[in-house]
Amino acid sequence: MWKNPTSRRHLAVVLLTRCHWHTPCDYRKWSGPPFAPCDLFWSGKFDGFMRVLIAYDGSKSAEAAIDDLAVAGLPSTGSAMVVSVAEVWLPPADSIDDTSEDSSAYIESIIREHREKGERMLASASILAKHAATRVQNALRDWDVTSEATFGSPAWAILEAAESFNADLIIVGAQGHSVVSSFLLGSTSQTVLTEAKCSVRVARGKNELEPGLGRILIGFDASKGAAAAVAAVASRTWMRGTEVRLLSVTEPSAPSSIGRFVTPIRKAFTETETIDDKWIAELADVALAKLKDRRIDATLHLCPGNPKDVLVHEAQIWGADAIFVGANAMGGRLARLLLGSTASAVAARAHCSVEVVRSPEQARAGSE
Repeated sequence: MWKNPTSRRHLAVVLLTRCHWHTPCDYRKWSGPPFAPCDLFWSGKFDGFMRVLIAYDGSKSAEAAIDDLAVAGLPSTGSAMVVSVAEVWLPPADSIDDTSEDSSAYIESIIREHREKGERMLASASILAKHAATRVQNALRDWDVTSEATFGSPAWAILEAAESFNADLIIVGAQGHSVVSSFLLGSTSQTVLTEAKCSVRVARGKNELEPGLGRILIGFDASKGAAAAVAAVASRTWMRGTEVRLLSVTEPSAPSSIGRFVTPIRKAFTETETIDDKWIAELADVALAKLKDRRIDATLHLCPGNPKDVLVHEAQIWGADAIFVGANAMGGRLARLLLGSTASAVAARAHCSVEVVRSPEQARAGSE
């Protein structure tokens, strides 16, 4: 059906694991019935409606974030709000009136000038937001799209707007206007990614390819964060022909000196790894089955190494458009909302879009 198979879009949803295979990258295709159902995986209804907040500052990165909407698998209906932030702090409207009679005209003029400058910047932000909202509406034709301009610290203003909007997903560009490196995550995006109570998509658009089609690379570590990443992909709307790749990245469990000199200890580690392998395989089969239920063709890939490096590398050589990863994958049990180091590193270093997924349970915990 596809006239140009090489133009397929590539998305990556990464399933990370601490299980330890000592083999080169391999893959398995799901076949047969899944293992017993596991409570780890979200089993709610796919209602086909999302609330998405899009941060926009007029930069190339922000424009790429809007281009990225075409390959984000968003449902046909939803509600989107475009927010632009004027990085200025306006004095209170009555600040001049509150000055004492002894206040100099010079101080009053400074306050007045600062307010006028801030109001001009806020008006410019409003124009930016409306421009972006028009583009978003063209990309999401059946969505309810609104725009809003506000002022203050960009990151915290975005987070506050997302909470008021009850957003399921925040979309930010990888960098703003202050770009140091083409792949360095901007400070605003980093703060939003770390502090948000909902999922965050750091968008790096690749609009030279045909929109809509996808290859999806997913990752797994048997955590609730990884399960949330699987659920996020399963709940999206992907065009026929989309491929999903589940990538399980493993690190050696035993130091090389132990494995070389102490045979009984090495044997104990091997036995533990065998048990872990079976456990991870069962959970991976459940994930693959859930994707198959959504008519998404998925394969499981196993790669040794450091997840922070392997996920970025595999996504790049496969030509992925996006990586999906759980917010607290790779051992984030000690903090309900603390962003896992793997998710943070991948979002900062990837050449493609990265969606850091927070489960509904994490969102509720963050509101308490």
